[in-house]
Amino acid sequence: MMRIAAVQMISVPEVAPNLATAERLIAQAAAQGAQLIALPEYFPLIGAGDSGLAVREREGEGPIQRFLADCARRHGVWLVGGSLPLFGDDPAKMRNSCLVFDPAGKQAARYDKIHLFGFRKGDESYDEAATIEAGSAPVAFDAPCGRVGLGICYDLRFPELFRALGTLDLLVIPAAFTDTTGRAHWELLLRARAVENQCYVLAAAQGGTHPTGRVTHGNSMIVDPWGDVLARMDKGEGVIAAELDPARIAEVRTALPALQHKKLQGTP
Repeated sequence: MMRIAAVQMISVPEVAPNLATAERLIAQAAAQGAQLIALPEYFPLIGAGDSGLAVREREGEGPIQRFLADCARRHGVWLVGGSLPLFGDDPAKMRNSCLVFDPAGKQAARYDKIHLFGFRKGDESYDEAATIEAGSAPVAFDAPCGRVGLGICYDLRFPELFRALGTLDLLVIPAAFTDTTGRAHWELLLRARAVENQCYVLAAAQGGTHPTGRVTHGNSMIVDPWGDVLARMDKGEGVIAAELDPARIAEVRTALPALQHKKLQGTP
């Protein structure tokens, strides 16, 4: 058994207050016994347009990465650092990157968001490709709870990404889903990914009205391999936690051995 937790935030356009909020909520999750904690997408900053470009860091250096490493080491937890802006190959853009730190504060994984969100409905529109350089490689890592796959927000709509990772015990999804798309699809997609991969899903979300006027859906969730929602938070800041039970994974896979029944490999 391993206790896992999701931190939900309503990030603002300045880094310092977001780090203070994240630190407080990480400590709260650790105090509840969580051994693996996930932060939401864009946890250090949600501003307007290309605001993330101004706080880009190079991998292995910078205050946001030091913060994550220090928190993981201080609390002795696996910390999935939501996402933060890193330099990529295109000097005019950034990578939206999820970094994972082990309990010693050492970086254990990096995933760069592959699928970039584009949406237009009435006055609401988003075009991540204008400022973000897409990643290209699926990423999973090994932790005491088993094999952990990573995805960020819009990636949730592309099940082939997670199939490419093989058999998983846990899927971690930091997100900043819009309230419009979240109300329609967020829970449906999270539960579908849990059911089809027969694994736990830990989704840490932004959840509320940000100073820029952007509204994020929240509803951070922990879903078990049968698709049952074990914990949820609607809007606001806070922490949810639940137990990841390997026996539950084994029970589901024994009763319904769907992963053994796969016929098609890869994607077109």
